[in-house]
Amino acid sequence: MAAAKTPNPAASPPSLSFPRATFAKLSPHPFLLAHLQPSTPDTPVRRPNGRAPSQFRVPQKHAGSLSHASGSAVVRLGDTAVVCGVRGEILLASNVGSGAGNDSDGEVQALGLLVPNVELSTGCSPAHLPGQPPSPLAQTLASRLQTLLHTANLIGADELRITYTPPVAVSDDDAGASGESPATAVAPKKEEVKAWWTLYIDVLFISLDGNPFDSAWASILAALADTRLPHAYWDPDRSCILCDDAIANSRSLRMQKLPVASTFAVYSTKHGAGRRGGEEDSNAGAGAPSKWALADPDAFEEGLCRESLTVVVDCLEGAAPTIVMLEKHGGAAVGGGEIKELIRMSTERWRVWRDLLKGNP
Repeated sequence: MAAAKTPNPAASPPSLSFPRATFAKLSPHPFLLAHLQPSTPDTPVRRPNGRAPSQFRVPQKHAGSLSHASGSAVVRLGDTAVVCGVRGEILLASNVGSGAGNDSDGEVQALGLLVPNVELSTGCSPAHLPGQPPSPLAQTLASRLQTLLHTANLIGADELRITYTPPVAVSDDDAGASGESPATAVAPKKEEVKAWWTLYIDVLFISLDGNPFDSAWASILAALADTRLPHAYWDPDRSCILCDDAIANSRSLRMQKLPVASTFAVYSTKHGAGRRGGEEDSNAGAGAPSKWALADPDAFEEGLCRESLTVVVDCLEGAAPTIVMLEKHGGAAVGGGEIKELIRMSTERWRVWRDLLKGNP
């Protein structure tokens, strides 16, 4: 019979530590708080993804990705990747009814000429499986994107109108009085709106790792900047709209503004693991911050933050930034002073997107 094996006292004990991914799943709030409140004052504050609280992800853009769309673009923010395609269709004025074609500022919204659609159920994340009905997040994103398209007045009605000015022949008496021949003496009538371009904007998430609104909106801006519409005109002989096949005669869309969205997730110790009997974490020093505004949050951070704020700004050269939209959801940790700082950070972020969308180095 073999002798029993005695334990080796010199052998190292089994490790009791967990990998980072396991610790993040078991105790997500302490895991995030340990990064935001390092144990030593000399340690820089770094989020679990390695970024500082005010640091955004580096954006990437590739335009013209879809060959059968009027315009398209792929935008990537870290592990969040979105593809957007723009498809133009013609809406006849005869199908709209009387009163259409006025010069009101709300013509684009009233006629529904900009139609965004968001698709998330492509397996882009474990929460969105293929074959599922549209999720509440997809419907909410589509509604927010449509509101911003109209609020920002991104595409003017003049860019989408298809007009026709019919000439009228002048009588022989009038032509003789003006010294012109009857063949050349014509006077234009009032310009008529015969149709509009309707832009169907489809946003498809390939991968989702947080901050879907900023990435979806950026993909729309990039796709619209890449959009070219064929030359469409009214043929009075056929009484229909015709499109020129020549690419040289097509035209690009002219965007009136360049609003850029920046989203921040607010993490507070009152909402996390530091909540102990209604008081904040006692381990946090008296001078230690109890809330952080995390720029461009990822999916892990979004799941731990109850409050978020989205700032959409548009900047003109040499002018103060214009706040196109400001949305705040959940909680009241962020006050007026913090919002001013977030607006300043959003202005700097606008310059990054401007250079990227316009192709500047």
